[in-house]
Amino acid sequence: MATQISPPGVSSQIAEAKALAARYRTPYVDLKESAVDLELLRLVPVDMMFRYNFVPVALEKTPAGETLEIAVADPRNLQLIDELSVLLRRRLRVKVAPLFQITDLLKKTEQSQRVLEEVTEGFTLDVVSDQENPDETLSIDKISAGGDDIAPVIKLVDSTIFNALERRASDIHIETRDQEVVIKYRIDGVLHYAMSPIAKDWSSMIISRIKVMSELDISERRVPQDGRFRVRYKGRLIDFRVSVMPTVHGEDSVLRVLDKESMSEKFSKLSLDVVGFSENDIRKFRLYIKEPYGMVLVTGPTGSGKTTTLYAALSEIKNDEDKIITIEKKRA
Repeated sequence: MATQISPPGVSSQIAEAKALAARYRTPYVDLKESAVDLELLRLVPVDMMFRYNFVPVALEKTPAGETLEIAVADPRNLQLIDELSVLLRRRLRVKVAPLFQITDLLKKTEQSQRVLEEVTEGFTLDVVSDQENPDETLSIDKISAGGDDIAPVIKLVDSTIFNALERRASDIHIETRDQEVVIKYRIDGVLHYAMSPIAKDWSSMIISRIKVMSELDISERRVPQDGRFRVRYKGRLIDFRVSVMPTVHGEDSVLRVLDKESMSEKFSKLSLDVVGFSENDIRKFRLYIKEPYGMVLVTGPTGSGKTTTLYAALSEIKNDEDKIITIEKKRA
């Protein structure tokens, strides 16, 4: 059984935080185990949290006023706590947390806000119906109306899809981890990070946005779901096949890009000369595909070029004398 090794200094910081909490009779809080409210983080400016090295944990409202619980690494600095109380205009209840947990949470918060601000620059993707009228625009804003906090999530998802199309990605992977959400693109068969990891608090909203676009059940989070949607991009329609799967940390999603119009245009001019075969291999391959009977198997991982190779082979053997039929297994 593998043993998980903590980074240097982590154990000592945890021990020091617990000792300080016990000495000054202040509650100890493990920020990795406690869910921090995203709205609460928005209540306090990020630069203030960095400057004073603290994070808000909870907000208690009473007839006498509001009391804000904060986590600090050192409860001995009473002057700092008094200054924070004046700046935040609230009574404070102090808890102690390890310094590295506070720093990690602040970094993720800053990254999340920066990413969400960057994607506000403009463009929109029209999500269109896959029913009888392909030009019908779905009113996603109306379907997902739930407050002002949904707008940046829509921009984040649209930005992710747009950049994937610009970079010619074949898949978009959204992975929910213990403390963060990671978005990756599969380009030429290899996964690449699309952006810096963002806070896990955004996971459910990102997945819900994708479910709305794919017409899936937003309330169902315990079983896998498959769907699809279509977007209009640079004058052409592009299909996306969507898979959502529950995991121990939340839900993951994979979006498969099916740019059929672009593929048809490329495949019409495709030949084996540009696939990348060596001279000896291409000579043998051309010999085999022209045989009147038998089978040629093309295998490989996702994005390795199986479909491109098959279309290139078909373009070489098609003629007016023979009839060619292709069969593809379609997922439900």
